[in-house]
Amino acid sequence: MIRVLAFISLFVFLEKLNGQNPVLYLFPGQGSDERIFSEIGFDSTYKIVNISYPIPEKGISMKDYALILKKQIDTASNYSFIGVSIGGMLCSELADVLQPKKTIIISSAKCRKELPFRYRFQKSIPIYKLFPKGAIKFGARMLQPIVEPDRNKNKTTFKSMLKNKNSKFLKRTVNMIIRWDKKTYNKNIIHIHGTKDHTLPIQKTKPTVVIEKGSHMMTLTRGKEIEKILNSLLK
Repeated sequence: MIRVLAFISLFVFLEKLNGQNPVLYLFPGQGSDERIFSEIGFDSTYKIVNISYPIPEKGISMKDYALILKKQIDTASNYSFIGVSIGGMLCSELADVLQPKKTIIISSAKCRKELPFRYRFQKSIPIYKLFPKGAIKFGARMLQPIVEPDRNKNKTTFKSMLKNKNSKFLKRTVNMIIRWDKKTYNKNIIHIHGTKDHTLPIQKTKPTVVIEKGSHMMTLTRGKEIEKILNSLLK
C-alpha cells in the first residue's frame, strides 16, 4: 500500500510539473540589468524571470554569491538559465549544483582559464584595490564606449544601465571575477561568443556558437540575431 501511495504521489507531482510553463531565468551582466535582454523575444511558452543581484558581501566568492542567487530559483519547475558576462559565470557555478534543462551563456566565461590575462594576473597583484569604488564606476563609464564601440547603437540604454549600478556592487563583483577559481565546468553549457568581444576575447574561450563580429554587448546590439539562436537552442 505504501508503494502504491508513493507512486500515486509521484504521478500527481509529474502531472502538475508537466502542466506548468517552463521557466527561463535571465542573469544580466555586471554593468547591465534586465534591459540587456530587451531586444529578444522569447518563446511565449516560457515564463521569464529576471534574476536580481544584491550587493555582494565584501570578499565573497563567485560560487558563494551564486548560491545566494539560488534562492530565487524554483527548482521544482522545469527551468533553464541564460547568463550574460558575469551572469554566465554565475550560471556556470549553478550548473554544478542544480539541474537546469539548458544553461546558455553569452559573452562570458565558463571557468577561470577563459578569463583574459588582465583579470588573472590581478589575483597576485590586485591593482584594482588601489581605486575607490566611485573611480571604478567612472572608469567603466568612460572606457565602455571605447572598448566596445558598437554599444553606441544603444548608447542611451547602456549609459542608463551603468549609471544605475551601485559603485559598491561594481567593485565587489570585480573582486569576484579576479578571484574566481573555477577550474572545470559542466560540459552541457552552451556558450555563445562574438569574435569582436574586447572585454572577454574569444581567443581564451571555447564557444559552442560563434557570432562573427559580435561584441561583448551583442545581446542588445544584435538582439534579433541572438533571439533566433536562443529560441532554436531552447526548443
